[in-house]
Parts: sequence; C-alpha cells; structure tokens
Amino acid sequence: MSRDATLEAVRRQFELLRPLRTERMRRPWAACEAMTLQRGGVTLVAQATGLSRTTIGTGMRELRHPDQVPAACLPPQRMRHAGAGRPCLEQSDSTLVKDLEALVEATTRGDPQAPLRWTCKSTRTLAAELQHPGHSVSYRTVAALLHDLDYSLQANRKTREGSSHPDRDAQFEHINWQVRAFQRAGQPVVSVDTKKREVVGDFKNAGQEWRPAGTPEEVRAKDFPDQRLGKVTPAGVYDLTHHEGWVSVGMDHNTSPFVTETIRRWWCEMGKPLYADADRLLVTVDAGGSNGYRGRLWKGALHQLANTIGLRITVCHFPPGTSKWNKIEHRMFCHITKNWRGQPLRSRAGIVNLIGNTKRKAGLYIEAELDSNAYEIGIEVTDADLSAIQIKKDKFHGDWNYTISPKL
Repeated sequence: MSRDATLEAVRRQFELLRPLRTERMRRPWAACEAMTLQRGGVTLVAQATGLSRTTIGTGMRELRHPDQVPAACLPPQRMRHAGAGRPCLEQSDSTLVKDLEALVEATTRGDPQAPLRWTCKSTRTLAAELQHPGHSVSYRTVAALLHDLDYSLQANRKTREGSSHPDRDAQFEHINWQVRAFQRAGQPVVSVDTKKREVVGDFKNAGQEWRPAGTPEEVRAKDFPDQRLGKVTPAGVYDLTHHEGWVSVGMDHNTSPFVTETIRRWWCEMGKPLYADADRLLVTVDAGGSNGYRGRLWKGALHQLANTIGLRITVCHFPPGTSKWNKIEHRMFCHITKNWRGQPLRSRAGIVNLIGNTKRKAGLYIEAELDSNAYEIGIEVTDADLSAIQIKKDKFHGDWNYTISPKL
C-alpha cells in the first residue's frame, strides 16, 4: 500500500472511532498504529490524526512498559489524576487576556462585530511586547489565546476598486442590452483585453504540476528578463456567442494598433467564417489602458480596422474600476493561466502552443499566433485626424458607447 493510501486509511479509522474512543484510549490506539507501521509510523500517524509526536511516543513507551503506566491504577471513569496539569496562564495571570486585546486592538482588521477578526502582528512580536509589562508568556500561548478570542490568520483580499461611478449599474445594463440585441440579430459580439506581460525563458511560473518525486523543474534563481528572449504580451478576443477565442502573442509594445490588429486576425481566421453575413461588430472592452475610452489613438486604430474589415464597429466600455467583469477574464484568460501553471515559459513558440492547447470540459476552443510586428509608441493623433473618424456617439454615455463606421 502506498504512503498516501496508508495515510488516508489511518485518518479514516481515527475519524470512525472518534465517537467511541475516550481521551484515555486515544494515545495507546495511536501508538499501536505507529508500531504496526514500523518505520515512519510515528510521523504518518501524527499527520493523519493531528496528535503530536510526543504524545504518540509516550503512548509507545506505555505499551512497552504497561506496569509503569500511572493511569493503570485510575478508575475507569477517570481520564487523569485529580489536579494534574498546570493551570492556564489566563487563570494565574488575570490581566494577560486584557493586555493582549489592548495590544492587538490598534492593528485589528475587519468588523469588530464579525465572528472572526485578524491581526497583522506576529505571535512572536506580541509575546515579546507582553513580556515588557511582566507577563511570562510564549508565542505558542499567544497563538492559543488569539484563537480563543476568535482571531485567525488571513491574507489580504482585493475588494476595493476606488469610488464607484454613479452610472455603473446603468452601463452594465446597457452593455447587456447591446449584447443580446447583436446576438439576436446574428451579429458578432466579442470581449477584448490584454493579459499582463510575461517574461520568456526558464523562469519560475506560479503553480504546481505532477512530476516524479524529488525531480522538480529546475529554473533560474533570479527573474531578470532574458535580453535575447525579452517579454511577450498576449492580447485576446473572446467570442461570447460561440465560446471561442483568439490570442495574439505580441513581441513589442502593447498599443492600440496591436489590440486592433488582434481583432483583425480574429475576424479573418475565426470570425468571418462564422458570421459571413455580418455588417456590424460589437466590442466590449475595459475603460483604460491601450483601449481606454479617452484614447484618440484607440479610436483612430478602430477606424482603420473598420475600413479594413468593412464592418461598423460598436464599442461598449466597462465603467472604470470594473475590469474583472470583462467576460474574457474569467472565461478565457483564467483557463490559459491554469493550463501553463508550473510550466516555465521557455520560448515564444512554447507560449503559443500552451495557449492554443487550452481546453475545458464545458467547451472552449482557442487559436493562438505570434505577432512579430513592431508597434510604434508616442503616436500623436491630431484634431484633424480625429475629425476624420466617422464616429457616432450613443445617447447614453457617448464617451463609453459609440459606433465607428468605415469610409464609404
């Protein structure tokens, strides 16, 4: 039997016998299991039951020398001798708990009325500060006291996104209405965004993958970018109707022309065969970045795209601070990240291959291609250039919702 199977078997026995076993029988039972397993048994039983190695070791000594066990002379109804064990520190030190609460109060996070609170100070720091007023306390005791006070260890949570725009909900309703209207008419609807830049080379990538024991993937110790391989920027287009996507892996700057070139490639390779009779395209994007609603270059690049593919392009921007609601984030990009977790992104071709092989049981098809074009930065769009763009703003928030038509 493998170690994992043995661990699970011991854990299951421990849980099944828990309602029937007294505290007095727990230690010898665990010791008996450890002795049966022989080498490594103490560690395995400790992991399976949560008992300490010291407790299991004491139980093994009692099994080997039963005549020296003090509990043997106890009545069956008793667990231990009367008065055994040291009294709790909070009983002998009446101000300990009060001083600890006062110490963490200033650094307590969360709602005071909530069932759980947490502190950013470590137990060792708290123990050291409690020792100054004369409390004799260890960091382990501090941890136990915090647990009794309903404190817990917790990480940061990203929840605050800044002030909410008053028309935020109305914009979401407008986007939803537009998407449904385009889909009913058989017109393409896509969600567009750009992933964060990735360093190419044998660098550590977050996540884990199954490998033979003791043979982890070896990568560089430092994450300094490789000057030859550089970085790549994956830009994606997600088809909300057919659950398909396209990703261009860019080698240069993340600019508006790079994003619109990604849309063009999606249309030529995937969109046009699906929407042969389309005359409009709905694009949902974030409010900032290379596709921000304030960007002149973004509108100019969209106008060039409309002229190239011959479609009227309607754009709906998500309200500021709501990018995580963009469909491409949790319907395509997250699965790409899962697919290459624990995999060093050693080459550009490897990145394209990993993206293209992203699959889901619920159905997701992605095509990927390397974009080796160079994209200039610092391009200025003049007032004359902007006036030449055939743009029609929507009655509701024309800065967020507009349609760009190709030249006739």
